[in-house]
Amino acid sequence: MTTNCIIFDIGGVLEVTPETGWVQRWEERLELPPGTVNERMRDVWRAGSVGSISEAEVYKQVAARLGLGMSQVETFMDDLWAEYLGMPNQELIDYVRGLRGSCRLGILSNSFVGAREREAALYRFDELVEQVVYSHETGIEKPDLRAFEAACAGLEVRPESCLFIDDVAANIEAARAAGMQAHLFEDNDRAINRIVAHLGTGPLPPRHAPLG
Repeated sequence: MTTNCIIFDIGGVLEVTPETGWVQRWEERLELPPGTVNERMRDVWRAGSVGSISEAEVYKQVAARLGLGMSQVETFMDDLWAEYLGMPNQELIDYVRGLRGSCRLGILSNSFVGAREREAALYRFDELVEQVVYSHETGIEKPDLRAFEAACAGLEVRPESCLFIDDVAANIEAARAAGMQAHLFEDNDRAINRIVAHLGTGPLPPRHAPLG
């Protein structure tokens, strides 16, 4: 018997992550031309996303490349994490919680070193699903097909039995190339309807006020 499975992205799906403008504010504060922070930090951001640098080294590199004292580095990183973590998409999270036991559940996320601990503390994603696959732990980012293969292997499910939900079109295309079904996330209603269709039957979606 085929085991149905749903695998979710985090940012833009389980988390609502609007841009906060924190980088621009730091550039203004430090009197740097627009784009300077990401230009100087690009390789560090990349390294953090695939786990080839420690969180402590990230802090050291921020200090060295932007000329910040350690108290400023702490504030800088707090601003980074505030945008990264956003706020919970509570309606969808509540719906996923109601799916437990009816199908296999997983998360596949492009991430940054330190994300697991913070998201577990804030949102308990490690309790919401059976497996959370982070790029900073595997060293593989979506849309690399190996990321999708790792997620399916960890859940012991066949790709064709999985529905992957993400808000990035390139990742949806890659999931389909890996043999999975996929849904481009636009809003909760459409995502929940697609999950219900995938499962054939399922809990009715909880109805809440639309997200602001």
